[in-house]
Amino acid sequence: MSSVSNTSTDKEWPLWEVFVRSKAGLDHKHCGSLHAADAKMAIQMAREVYTRRQEGTSIWVVLSNQIVASDPGEKGMYFDPMEDKVYRHPTFYELPDAINHM
Repeated sequence: MSSVSNTSTDKEWPLWEVFVRSKAGLDHKHCGSLHAADAKMAIQMAREVYTRRQEGTSIWVVLSNQIVASDPGEKGMYFDPMEDKVYRHPTFYELPDAINHM
């Protein structure tokens, strides 16, 4: 008797993250995830699942495994207050009088 591995991951389609722009000029917002065989299918499925009421003007799909995220353990490096980083504040620049509207 031979043992054949038939796990669900062997035949699962890749996971895609779906972003929809509700109106022209607005940002794309993450709406959810879905499994699809390829990008074309992911867009078609995203349209059916996330824009059924014609609330979108644009759809982005991104393979979940292609998204790079910051490590929550390194939160301080990315999100600490910036008061100690004076180079990020333009307070030591002198603007010419001709640019008084800034």
